[in-house]
Amino acid sequence: MKIQNIVTTTAVLASTLAGTAFSHGQTVTSDSKPKVLFVLTSHSQLGNTGAPTGFYLPEVTHPHHVLTQAGFTIDYVSPKGGKAPMVGDDQSDPLNKAFLADAKNRAAIENTLRPDQVKASDYVAIFYAGGHGTMWDFAENAALATLAGRIYDDGGVVAAVCHGPAGLVNIKLANGNYLVAGKTIATFTNSEEVAAELEKVVPYLLADKLIERGAKHEFAPDFEKKVVVSERLVTGQNPASATGVAEEMAKLLKSAAKK
Repeated sequence: MKIQNIVTTTAVLASTLAGTAFSHGQTVTSDSKPKVLFVLTSHSQLGNTGAPTGFYLPEVTHPHHVLTQAGFTIDYVSPKGGKAPMVGDDQSDPLNKAFLADAKNRAAIENTLRPDQVKASDYVAIFYAGGHGTMWDFAENAALATLAGRIYDDGGVVAAVCHGPAGLVNIKLANGNYLVAGKTIATFTNSEEVAAELEKVVPYLLADKLIERGAKHEFAPDFEKKVVVSERLVTGQNPASATGVAEEMAKLLKSAAKK
């Protein structure tokens, strides 16, 4: 189903079917909203350093805030499903603190879906959150790449921030082309990886890999905000770009709903 049909019919369907119980026990209520799928890493070890890694919390909490305020519901998936490893739990960040204080949010990131439990047609967008763990388990996950390709082919939005664009590396569309081919992207830069002293730890340099796939790379100075919109692909360079990525996603989705 095309994205504009999903977004515009959700409220109508919810109103029409409110309170209707189905055979499998699900009840459609009036608060049904279009859904965005957040992808989190399942990888918890930072190469051979002995240090932990995982998804970077602010790259979830800031986009979550923007998109839920804009009227979208968030589901979570990871390559392995279950509890996603987390780093960046800075409680001085009010959005981090509020997110983790909500029992439903905590339950969601501790019980993520597996890719085989997800239907692409249920979502208007997919968002790959960052964190260095993504460098080990996003690019080679064929099931996630297939989901994202289908969402995009159906008129949906694909987005990623920081190291999240590792999930874009092997996404192919129905026409056989890589999603990023010919599109402009932002991602964690080689110089930022050097500044983090992890350029020899990660299995590849993400910007280089995306360029190999045909992407055009735009970037800001290290650790400054950079968000790029290229057709229905939205990417951000680093944690400072997370809010901006979600804002651009919301704009695209609202625009599609009006068509």
